[in-house]
Amino acid sequence: MVIPVHDVNPARRTPWVTYALILANVLVFLFTPGMTGSATGDGSLAQMCDLQAFLDHWAAVPQELLQHRMPRLVPTGAVGVGPQGPGCVVAPPGYDKSPELSVLTAMFLHGGWLHLLGNMLFLWIFGNNVEDRMGHVPFLLFYGVCGYAATYGFALLNADSGAPLIGASGAIAGVLGAYLVLYPRARVWVLVPFLIFLPLRLPAWLVLGFWFGLQAVYSSGGAVSDAGTVAYVAHVVGFVVGMLIAWPLRRGTPPPPEPRGLLFGRRARPGW
Repeated sequence: MVIPVHDVNPARRTPWVTYALILANVLVFLFTPGMTGSATGDGSLAQMCDLQAFLDHWAAVPQELLQHRMPRLVPTGAVGVGPQGPGCVVAPPGYDKSPELSVLTAMFLHGGWLHLLGNMLFLWIFGNNVEDRMGHVPFLLFYGVCGYAATYGFALLNADSGAPLIGASGAIAGVLGAYLVLYPRARVWVLVPFLIFLPLRLPAWLVLGFWFGLQAVYSSGGAVSDAGTVAYVAHVVGFVVGMLIAWPLRRGTPPPPEPRGLLFGRRARPGW
């Protein structure tokens, strides 16, 4: 997997919505109960139970999205001792939950530092240009539409799943799809793990096309949303929806600047 670090495609205006989304995701992560211990692997049972109750309340659950009913028992956040030892207490839900609204709240929840930082890195690099092309408010709506489409697409293929689905990956996949359509020839600096991290400057169509190809291959092996796994189907759906929405904007999109300097010891060819 290549790691993007910078694109050679300056935006014309400040991407305030992209910045606000990154800030909101970071703040929600910092204030998620039990997340600090879970992310470092040092969480106590009480922290784990608190986190599980929080996620079940605010995350999107495929069964709830399609069947529009709450499960009979949910974690309460308390710790108890049963026949098999200590564990998380479950009880009938003491709250009302809107499945449709949970899709929105789930887009700001993450399962750990790597999950958060990976998503925010992609949003930071590619979100500014897509926002610049669409405008602030349309970009925010676009981000939400891609997130909802990705979540419901995953739910339709995993209708019996009761595991919480969290993360901004589906919405950000839509941003990547839009970037591929709007700026396929923009250059992106990436780190390629090959004994060491090798820095390369590659065209966006190659970087994002490779990313999408990996998601498609992984999703064909079965998409899951349990802890420690990735909902690849949501990435694929979000990416395709982002491409379709951005397609009418291709005409009139100013091309990215031609890169200057050296590439592999020679000047970059304009047609590369």
